[in-house]
Amino acid sequence: MSGAMKLRLTIAALLLLGTAPAFAQEAEKPPAKAEKADEAIPAPNRSVTKHKGTFGGKAISYTATAGETYLKDKDGKPTAAIFSTSYIKDGPKDPNRPITFLYNGGPGSGSVWLHMGAFGPKRVKIPDAKDDGAPPYPIIDNPDSLLDVTDLVFIDPVGTGFSHALGKTDPKSFYGVTQDAKSISEFIRLWLNENGRWNSPKFIGGESYGTTRSAALINQLEGQYNDVAVNGVILISTILDFGAEAETEGNEMQYVVTLPSMAAVAAYHKQLPQQPAALEPFLDEARAFARGPYITALLKGNQLPAEERAAVRKQLAYFTGLSEDYLEKANLRVSPSRFYKELLRTRGTSVGRLDARYLGIDYDNAGETPDNDPSFYGIDASYTAAINSWARDGLGYKTDRSYVTIGGVGPWDWKLGDGRDGTTYVNVAPYLSKALRENSGMRIFNAQGYYDFATPFFGAEQSLTRPGFPDGRVEFHYYDAGHMMYVRDQDLTKLSKDIRGFIERQK
Repeated sequence: MSGAMKLRLTIAALLLLGTAPAFAQEAEKPPAKAEKADEAIPAPNRSVTKHKGTFGGKAISYTATAGETYLKDKDGKPTAAIFSTSYIKDGPKDPNRPITFLYNGGPGSGSVWLHMGAFGPKRVKIPDAKDDGAPPYPIIDNPDSLLDVTDLVFIDPVGTGFSHALGKTDPKSFYGVTQDAKSISEFIRLWLNENGRWNSPKFIGGESYGTTRSAALINQLEGQYNDVAVNGVILISTILDFGAEAETEGNEMQYVVTLPSMAAVAAYHKQLPQQPAALEPFLDEARAFARGPYITALLKGNQLPAEERAAVRKQLAYFTGLSEDYLEKANLRVSPSRFYKELLRTRGTSVGRLDARYLGIDYDNAGETPDNDPSFYGIDASYTAAINSWARDGLGYKTDRSYVTIGGVGPWDWKLGDGRDGTTYVNVAPYLSKALRENSGMRIFNAQGYYDFATPFFGAEQSLTRPGFPDGRVEFHYYDAGHMMYVRDQDLTKLSKDIRGFIERQK
């Protein structure tokens, strides 16, 4: 063999030896990455602390658990970490002690509002119907917490609070009416397993979209699997039928369901031509007008006779405090967004959407709608500060994650069930009526603020009194505030007392 041939063979051998390990490494890379991805998911992060407080006039020692529960797929791999805060009364286990699962709305809102504003053992103290300004915000004991009558679990759905998707799971797989309800129902089952509470009286409750979630959740707990019976559903600022309240051209119901709210707000700000002596009888008049002459006039459209139009316009001015000239220009149809700006235009202020007692100062007074909602920006920062302070310092929960008060959980899938029974405008009220008919021990508690346009009280009444709802199984309670009625101290105490009585009656 020539020297040149030997040299070529030697080079070829060296090249093969050099590349063989490289090929082997590339072949081994995928499983190495997969193992690394699995190892990147640590054990659930939790903190357990002991506390004492006085709630409902009773001294209570309790254990707080702030932390994650992992949802898993069919292969046992974690898909999401659901953050929750549980408050459990210490002492001998009482088989009759209820457990109440609570969450907020959005969709995309953490449970901070009900947690730090209404029912947690601590709450943030803010001035009622005023901008709370800059920090610090007082975090005080909450004697109106429900811990004297029920253990409490505050749940943050995926994309809110400290909750998040895990591994390669797409968080969007949790973003939808049905998907969200399935994840919360799975969490509840896991919590009942871990805490040995399957036979405890059970309550679920939510605020705003949280009431929509409650209806969809009942469908998962009792309708789909029939394995978790619920004693009571607590609805706070209820929205069940999105079609009735949709601000879209041609939807006459939006004007009907918001008219009594306009009457309440106009009375509160003393803008009515004849100020009523008492609010409730006046609102009963507004309800009757909305159900009768007003909806009749709207349905007649361009065929509405001039005489009838004039009579309806005059009554509309009586209830809303708006001028007949403005109402005529609006074709007897005033959307809430226009009402916020028009009601107090002569005073140079607009009113809030979530709570119309709050006043805003816009860039100018000529616009058709307000610049922003003063009832939201007036309180948002205080709640965010409170939950971060209490969770991290009071409950000892350590995390680098930011608490998501309002998260971008979109696009939200509004289809129900298999996609054939709901498209653009969702109505989940039938889920609740079906649950009531099939669970004779279940009752519904409905709480509404008079000055709330996000979820008008008349809209909730219309949803919960339709055919299919058994008589006497739904309680209606009203408060002299807005969407988050508990920002008013008197209404927090009333709300707590009302729900406490509801739970005790249902045990």
